Amino acid sequence: MRKYRSKPVVIEAVQWFEGMEVEGVIDLAMLSEKWFGKTDMDGRYAVYSLEGMMSVRNGDYIITGLKGEKYPCKPDIFEAKYELVD
Repeated sequence: MRKYRSKPVVIEAVQWFEGMEVEGVIDLAMLSEKWFGKTDMDGRYAVYSLEGMMSVRNGDYIITGLKGEKYPCKPDIFEAKYELVD
């Protein structure tokens, strides 16, 4: 099997905490079931990603992908994978 390395890509991200307004983060309590439907979310906040709805917790990073999509990332994984660009 061949081995591959990720290409270096610069992303945009912000560390999110409850009460912050960040584009893409949805407060599920503000949506009615009629509009949104039932979810299997285990939290109150979510991001609609390319993979569907994903829970967002305090301290998660909200990443903007290459095509403008949003997705959450746990702090320990984010800090292991990314470094700040000046």
